[in-house]
Amino acid sequence: MKQIASQKPAFSYFYWAFLVTFLGLVLGAVLGWSATGTIGGMATSFFICAVLAVLEISLSFDNAIVNANKLKEMTPLWQKRFLTWGIVIAVFGMRVVFPLAIVAIAGKVGPWEALELAAARPEEYARIMHDAHLPIAAFGGTFLLMVGLTYFFDREKDVHWIAVLEKSMAHFAPIKGIEIAFVLILVLVFSSLLGADDADTFIYASIYGLLTFLLVEVLSGFLDASQRGLSEAARGGVGAFLYLEVLDASFSFDGVIGAFALTQNLFVIAIGLGIGAMYVRSMTIMLVEKGTLAHYRYLEHGAFYAILILAVIMYVQTLVHVPEVLTGLGGAALIGISLWSSIRYNRMQATASEPEERQSSAQS
Repeated sequence: MKQIASQKPAFSYFYWAFLVTFLGLVLGAVLGWSATGTIGGMATSFFICAVLAVLEISLSFDNAIVNANKLKEMTPLWQKRFLTWGIVIAVFGMRVVFPLAIVAIAGKVGPWEALELAAARPEEYARIMHDAHLPIAAFGGTFLLMVGLTYFFDREKDVHWIAVLEKSMAHFAPIKGIEIAFVLILVLVFSSLLGADDADTFIYASIYGLLTFLLVEVLSGFLDASQRGLSEAARGGVGAFLYLEVLDASFSFDGVIGAFALTQNLFVIAIGLGIGAMYVRSMTIMLVEKGTLAHYRYLEHGAFYAILILAVIMYVQTLVHVPEVLTGLGGAALIGISLWSSIRYNRMQATASEPEERQSSAQS
């Protein structure tokens, strides 16, 4: 779907994010005061909310770019639904319901008991979350690996950033199931480095991650195909919307688990990560409406390389701890380099076209 680049100033896309930031930080400070009754506790809670927001943005900037790549194919109606319904699912679903569901399943307790654990016994709640990290990392890492590899193993892909690597991957793309084979090899390698019980858990969770990706792909195609008889305003969105929500969930696994390194308070985590999620959604819409991906040809490549790095890091985290700061900086660095490469390419193209323009002007 072709879109005209928006002339709106960049900051106008972040009005809601700024408002949520203000309200969220105030609410975080209130929670700190109610929990401790001290200025220090209030300031600590305020600071943690701010740090979690920055952590979420740094970990999910590549998510915004990938979202924009999918979102530009959707109708304006579904783009707005993604920004509204999607943010409700992202904030309350992934940052509140998802951690509670993990504790309920892992701790074999009911949802209400999980909520009571989060409110009254945060240490026990955090322990259960950390114990569930291995299957979460295996599931999320596998899903993200499939997302990244599917982008590069594409025979129709004709723009290459790291040409030697990407041309080779595009060359082998016609081989059916090559991405799946690559992922399964990695799963077997990492599972062999774990103990027997952990290896079984890792393999089962990875298979579920792989099946989820394949089911989402099939369901997305089916839903979008079923809309072809609808009006243009209602078409082009259900399958893509579903895909983006599952993708956002996979990106959120690492941030939700990593947040417990800063605090054990579920509500502070939800506020901090929710603020970050608002900025990610705002960046996504800005990238689509301003045509940023079309202008910076390698930016999308950097995002998908960052996805692959994040997926591998999630696998590595089943063996050793990898600081979340390192994860965020790695992805940001790749995107920054791809942006610089894009700007450099644009300048070279502009320089190369100057002699032709001068010659054309002289002839006329």
